[in-house]
Amino acid sequence: MFTIDAHLDLAYNAVRGRDISIPARMQRADEEGIPSVSFPDLRAGGVGLICATIFCQPANPPTQPGYRSPMEAAAVARRQLQWYQRQEREGRIHLVRTKDELPSGNNGDAASSPINALLLLEGADAITSPDELPDWFEAGLRIIGLAWKRTRYAGGTGAPGPLTADGKTLVRAMDKVGLIHDLSHLAEESFWGLLEISTGPLMASHSNCRAFVPTDRQLSDEMIKAVASRGGVIGINFFDKFLIPPGEYGHRRATLVDLMNHVRHMCDLIGNARHVGIGTDMDGGLGREQIPVEIQTSADLPRVADALSSFGFNDLDVRNILGLNWLRFFRSALPA
Repeated sequence: MFTIDAHLDLAYNAVRGRDISIPARMQRADEEGIPSVSFPDLRAGGVGLICATIFCQPANPPTQPGYRSPMEAAAVARRQLQWYQRQEREGRIHLVRTKDELPSGNNGDAASSPINALLLLEGADAITSPDELPDWFEAGLRIIGLAWKRTRYAGGTGAPGPLTADGKTLVRAMDKVGLIHDLSHLAEESFWGLLEISTGPLMASHSNCRAFVPTDRQLSDEMIKAVASRGGVIGINFFDKFLIPPGEYGHRRATLVDLMNHVRHMCDLIGNARHVGIGTDMDGGLGREQIPVEIQTSADLPRVADALSSFGFNDLDVRNILGLNWLRFFRSALPA
């Protein structure tokens, strides 16, 4: 079944030494865990499009590894961008820049290389000035999330706060250039501030329900409904810490039933299944031991379709959630 995964940290892992050109089961475990993502696994799992991140991790708190200035963040981002550009030159990735370059949504879209990818910047400190946005756009960037933790543009996960003055300027500049806003990781005050001033397309690439996991990393019911009301799509994150209620986390593994609970809750709130997708983040600083037990690698994503069917979703809803919702959103949000 045609699938879109709206959040994978391919370059972050590759520049640290993972060889994602070989199946995940052949990759060595590292400090992030047991790998679960590779080009062959994505094709085997029917993944016809991904959102491939450029991830810039701040030194927050300052004693932690990460960038300490916008220039350091920009250097991290450029290195990852160059990795994606090299993969494109070598035929492993196709960077999608316009709606006409999107896959058709047929089940055969993922059968052969290259992997279709939309570039997503996770943490906007790498944008040293809004004047750089046209150059980033020309390089292939199509989606930006202002924060991971706090940035100079916005409050983020574990770091409450509103959009800063620079953040408001950047939001308006993104709208002018035609970049998509990723709301995942935004602090709640920044989330609502962005919705108030932005006229551009909105999505949440990898966020779950605060109703089950009551932390600021997840979306409240009101936030979920607001994203849907603006035509956006929310990708369900596969990290077990974001799937399992806090009292159960660490005592058991997440399952696809936990994932279905988040999907069902969002669909019930919205009133349909047209604004929910997947954004697994299953290579984002975690390993296969921290995702639903039924999923070993991206090749197992068809099992999500089976779980959706078992939860009572009809065939059209299953196809929408696996990929067609994202495809419809990107056909609307990307330039011609």
